[in-house]
Amino acid sequence: MSIYSYKKQKPTDQYDTIVIGSGPGGLCAAALLAKEGQKVLVLERHYTPGGYTHVFKRNDYEWDVGIHYLGEVNRPGTFLDALMTYITDKPLEWADMGEVYDRIRIDEEEFHFVKGVKNFAAKLKTYFPEEAEAIDRYFALIKEAGDASRNFFTEKALPPFLASLFGGFLRKKYSKFTKRTTMEVLQELTSNKKLIAVLCGQYGDYGLPPSQGSFAMHAVLVKHYLSGACYPVGGASVIAPAIAGVIAAAGGAVYTNADVQEVVLEGRKAVGVKMADGRVLKAKTIISGTGYINTYHKLFSAANIEKFNLKNQLPTCGPSASHMSLYIGFQQTAEQLGLPKANYWLYKGDDHEAAVANFLADPKNAEFPVVYVSYPSAKDPDFLNRYPGRATMEIVTIAPFDLFAEWADERWKKRGDDYEALKEHFAQRLLKRLYEVHPELEGKIAYYELSTPVSTQHFCNYETGEIYGLSHSPERFQIRHLKPQTPIKNFYMTGQDIVSCGFGGALAGGLLTASRLCGAKISKKLVALAKSRKASR
Repeated sequence: MSIYSYKKQKPTDQYDTIVIGSGPGGLCAAALLAKEGQKVLVLERHYTPGGYTHVFKRNDYEWDVGIHYLGEVNRPGTFLDALMTYITDKPLEWADMGEVYDRIRIDEEEFHFVKGVKNFAAKLKTYFPEEAEAIDRYFALIKEAGDASRNFFTEKALPPFLASLFGGFLRKKYSKFTKRTTMEVLQELTSNKKLIAVLCGQYGDYGLPPSQGSFAMHAVLVKHYLSGACYPVGGASVIAPAIAGVIAAAGGAVYTNADVQEVVLEGRKAVGVKMADGRVLKAKTIISGTGYINTYHKLFSAANIEKFNLKNQLPTCGPSASHMSLYIGFQQTAEQLGLPKANYWLYKGDDHEAAVANFLADPKNAEFPVVYVSYPSAKDPDFLNRYPGRATMEIVTIAPFDLFAEWADERWKKRGDDYEALKEHFAQRLLKRLYEVHPELEGKIAYYELSTPVSTQHFCNYETGEIYGLSHSPERFQIRHLKPQTPIKNFYMTGQDIVSCGFGGALAGGLLTASRLCGAKISKKLVALAKSRKASR
């Protein structure tokens, strides 16, 4: 067994490293260290491990809360394929989503994102034949940004002395992408507002419209899906147990219901963690995968915050967007309902900036700036084995935390009639939007439930219910201390705040943290594995 409940039994062994948080970044770092012979203890506050890879179950239905689709993990030879193969007890199965993975709908027009760079470029040219040159230049920039990113992120794993010597050189090429917004870059390629709106149609995957988000983040996201998208067979909940198996094989363990209250210091060195029940667990190394804001706001005493000047470690870029999710269940199968695998991105008009501004000014009445529709039961070939005769759907949109903040301190499921009424208001509005593109589903919904930013705050412990950690603005990529090394000896950071948001970004953060502790040998092993898997494809 590799996953335990802290409520039922306490860890008694001695560990080399303690990881706070069991999101993909924390689990990845733990598994990589386990592969190097370390005994690692992962402590998770929630009752289930995995961070945003966990699933939500209710009334014989199951929904993913974060893993809606993934790129590259099912393509042998890629970094993510090699990394996931290396850190799982046995390689996971991935179900391909088909030729089309995203559908961007602007008013009544629909634009398909298809797998393969050449195919995607050719498809876009059928929609915008007069923009062929701009489209070719766009994909050239995506590739250039991807190539330039390697040195930028490698610098984060270097010891401070080497980073100070070579950091400027390693960051230089990527800086022209990190410092500029997506809108600034795309407006140099084309003046076609609709083409820009389509190219930015996935901006909800990191939460910032094109005039606010860094082009570097946009390029990371686009590149991630250029070879298509896939979904884990068995659902997102298969991911955490598979990684936990590797941690256990080296003598480590993952504990849920394990609420860490404070990082314990002796002098200027981290030596352990203090649990909510007062127990102190010690290890040579402590890693936090809970994000910068959570870590420095919640895991250090006021005295230590002052002593180490940790307020300066809080990123000035602020948190990413918060969201609402409507979980829908049907008592028919995806096939019977005709549900597709490809996601929908629904927009009214081609001005993303104006849509976001209008919604934030009047969220109860203004049009949703973006509505994302996902069909997990159609993507997962194993779904009917677990839930015969059922189908599920998820609808996601942005939502300001302030709209729900008055209920943030209330107990889950005990927030009162006004909160439930507000949830129902938004649920009905999202259903109305759904029926505009799926009129055949009206009257067929058997169950629905809305989650809000305070739900995310409760379950994932993010202060304002943010889903993507730190905001992916140009400012975020200029902050030098977003790296594994911290001012405190033996205390490190990991997860999506190190690299970028999402599953792939969190895993990359885990790799950088493990590499900072163990050197370049981990990356060399992964490169060799990637080459081997590509050759055997």
